Amino acid sequence: METALTTRRLTLAYDRAIIIQDLNIEIPAHQITALVGSNGCGKSTLLKGLARLLKPQSGTVYLDGVAIVKRSTKDVAKRLGLLPQSPTAPEGLTVRELVAQGRYPHQSWLQQWSEEDDRFTNQALAITGMGELSDRPLDSLSGGQRQRAWIAMALAQNTEILLLDEPTTFLDLAHQIEVLDLLYDLNQTQGRTIVMVLHDLNQACRYADYLVAMRQGQIYAQGNPAEVMTEVMVQEVFGLKSRIVTDPVAGTPLCIPISKKMAVNQSYLASGS
Repeated sequence: METALTTRRLTLAYDRAIIIQDLNIEIPAHQITALVGSNGCGKSTLLKGLARLLKPQSGTVYLDGVAIVKRSTKDVAKRLGLLPQSPTAPEGLTVRELVAQGRYPHQSWLQQWSEEDDRFTNQALAITGMGELSDRPLDSLSGGQRQRAWIAMALAQNTEILLLDEPTTFLDLAHQIEVLDLLYDLNQTQGRTIVMVLHDLNQACRYADYLVAMRQGQIYAQGNPAEVMTEVMVQEVFGLKSRIVTDPVAGTPLCIPISKKMAVNQSYLASGS
């Protein structure tokens, strides 16, 4: 398997609080990888480590087989784009100005803004449906519109690898599917390597080629969604009983959680009352 990002015995921490310890993972190149797991299990921390935003306590991250610490910041930015969780921007920044920031890694003292920068900026605005809002201040938009603007900035960076932390946050269901379809299209038509944190297990199974389930800073399971998405995994990673069936539309695993209400109803029906 060709890999885009690899870690070897990676340990990540905030001050003295270790979040991820001795983690080994290989992110497949030219595929969509989804990271799933309960809140606080280390998914966002892992993305920061992969993007070199968080310095490892120990271990190494490799980008295309080269230790990422040995690459220049600009080189990393040309190869890898990151959409963090709950990003912030200076007050008064317009959508176009935000998206244009994605082009900074491609500029230099000798060559500032270029026709190529303009083309990729306009293309990202069009793809995300933000063209008509390009002159609006970012802080005047709805949460979903802002999220699409940030995604446009990541796309304008035009990197081969995209790391996205909960890209569907704040989006209604229709826009969630639009964004996921967009990422799928980028992967299929351009061979982009995409790694994204998703909370919706069924969307993760539907869109990911490779699924990574995390628990307490470690990899619980990884592989094809059909292999990883099991009732045992959902119980041990999320502490939730479920039934895994086949999605009648996509043919991928479909997780049906069993809530207390459902359990009570089942008991009631079983009793014949």
